[in-house]
Amino acid sequence: MPGPQPRSERAATQAERAAAYRVRRKATVGDVPTKPPMVLLYRRLADRRSQPERWADVVQTLADILDQFQEWRDKLPSSLEDIPTAEARDTALEIRGHVEDRQAVELPKGFGRD
Repeated sequence: MPGPQPRSERAATQAERAAAYRVRRKATVGDVPTKPPMVLLYRRLADRRSQPERWADVVQTLADILDQFQEWRDKLPSSLEDIPTAEARDTALEIRGHVEDRQAVELPKGFGRD
Protein backbone atom coordinates (compact mmCIF):
# COMPACT_ATOMS: atom_id res chain seq x y z
CA MET A 1 0.00 0.00 0.00
CA PRO A 2 1.49 3.40 -0.95
CA GLY A 3 1.86 6.19 1.56
CA PRO A 4 3.92 6.96 4.64
CA GLN A 5 4.80 4.25 7.09
CA PRO A 6 2.72 4.18 10.27
CA ARG A 7 4.31 6.03 13.20
CA SER A 8 3.21 3.41 15.62
CA GLU A 9 2.37 -0.27 15.50
CA ARG A 10 -0.90 0.42 13.70
CA ALA A 11 -2.11 2.85 11.06
CA ALA A 12 -3.67 6.12 12.30
CA THR A 13 -7.41 6.54 12.06
CA GLN A 14 -8.98 9.39 10.16
CA ALA A 15 -9.64 11.25 13.42
CA GLU A 16 -6.02 10.87 14.50
CA ARG A 17 -4.74 12.06 11.12
CA ALA A 18 -7.11 15.08 11.26
CA ALA A 19 -5.95 15.96 14.78
CA ALA A 20 -2.30 15.73 13.72
CA TYR A 21 -3.04 17.93 10.70
CA ARG A 22 -4.69 20.54 12.94
CA VAL A 23 -1.64 20.57 15.23
CA ARG A 24 0.75 20.95 12.28
CA ARG A 25 -1.43 23.66 10.75
CA LYS A 26 -1.67 25.57 14.03
CA ALA A 27 2.11 25.51 14.36
CA THR A 28 2.67 26.92 10.84
CA VAL A 29 -0.20 29.43 10.87
CA GLY A 30 1.28 31.15 13.94
CA ASP A 31 4.35 32.07 11.86
CA VAL A 32 2.40 33.52 8.94
CA PRO A 33 1.24 37.13 9.42
CA THR A 34 -2.50 37.53 9.30
CA LYS A 35 -4.14 39.68 6.69
CA PRO A 36 -5.29 43.10 7.86
CA PRO A 37 -9.02 43.40 8.40
CA MET A 38 -11.03 44.29 5.34
CA VAL A 39 -11.95 47.97 5.15
CA LEU A 40 -15.24 48.76 3.48
CA LEU A 41 -15.55 52.19 1.93
CA TYR A 42 -19.00 53.57 1.40
CA ARG A 43 -19.76 56.32 -1.02
CA ARG A 44 -21.71 59.19 0.46
CA LEU A 45 -25.02 59.71 -1.24
CA ALA A 46 -25.40 62.84 -3.29
CA ASP A 47 -27.52 65.59 -1.79
CA ARG A 48 -30.40 65.92 -4.23
CA ARG A 49 -32.11 68.82 -2.50
CA SER A 50 -32.31 72.15 -4.26
CA GLN A 51 -30.40 75.15 -2.93
CA PRO A 52 -33.55 76.79 -1.51
CA GLU A 53 -34.36 73.56 0.35
CA ARG A 54 -30.83 73.33 1.74
CA TRP A 55 -30.96 77.02 2.71
CA ALA A 56 -34.24 76.50 4.57
CA ASP A 57 -32.81 73.47 6.38
CA VAL A 58 -29.68 75.33 7.45
CA VAL A 59 -31.60 78.35 8.71
CA GLN A 60 -34.04 76.07 10.57
CA THR A 61 -31.15 74.20 12.19
CA LEU A 62 -29.65 77.50 13.33
CA ALA A 63 -33.02 78.60 14.73
CA ASP A 64 -33.34 75.30 16.62
CA ILE A 65 -29.88 75.76 18.14
CA LEU A 66 -30.76 79.29 19.20
CA ASP A 67 -33.95 77.97 20.82
CA GLN A 68 -31.85 75.50 22.81
CA PHE A 69 -29.50 78.31 23.84
CA GLN A 70 -32.49 80.37 24.98
CA GLU A 71 -33.88 77.48 27.03
CA TRP A 72 -30.48 77.00 28.64
CA ARG A 73 -30.24 80.73 29.38
CA ASP A 74 -33.74 80.82 30.89
CA LYS A 75 -32.90 77.92 33.25
CA LEU A 76 -29.61 79.47 34.36
CA PRO A 77 -29.63 80.60 38.02
CA SER A 78 -29.07 84.28 38.63
CA SER A 79 -25.83 83.55 40.50
CA LEU A 80 -24.26 82.25 37.26
CA GLU A 81 -25.27 85.07 34.94
CA ASP A 82 -21.80 86.64 34.97
CA ILE A 83 -19.79 83.58 33.93
CA PRO A 84 -18.08 83.69 30.52
CA THR A 85 -20.21 80.84 29.16
CA ALA A 86 -23.43 82.74 29.86
CA GLU A 87 -22.01 85.86 28.23
CA ALA A 88 -21.00 83.85 25.16
CA ARG A 89 -24.52 82.42 24.90
CA ASP A 90 -25.99 85.92 25.21
CA THR A 91 -23.75 87.05 22.37
CA ALA A 92 -24.94 84.12 20.25
CA LEU A 93 -28.58 84.94 21.06
CA GLU A 94 -28.10 88.46 19.68
CA ILE A 95 -28.22 87.06 16.13
CA ARG A 96 -31.78 85.74 16.56
CA GLY A 97 -33.20 88.74 14.67
CA HIS A 98 -30.91 88.06 11.73
CA VAL A 99 -31.92 84.40 11.67
CA GLU A 100 -35.61 85.31 11.64
CA ASP A 101 -34.93 87.67 8.72
CA ARG A 102 -33.21 84.81 6.87
CA GLN A 103 -36.17 82.51 7.50
CA ALA A 104 -38.42 84.96 5.67
CA VAL A 105 -36.20 84.98 2.57
CA GLU A 106 -37.41 82.92 -0.36
CA LEU A 107 -34.58 82.12 -2.73
CA PRO A 108 -35.26 81.75 -6.45
CA LYS A 109 -35.02 78.26 -7.88
CA GLY A 110 -33.07 79.52 -10.87
CA PHE A 111 -32.55 78.21 -14.40
CA GLY A 112 -36.20 78.68 -15.36
CA ARG A 113 -37.64 76.41 -12.64
CA ASP A 114 -39.46 79.27 -10.89
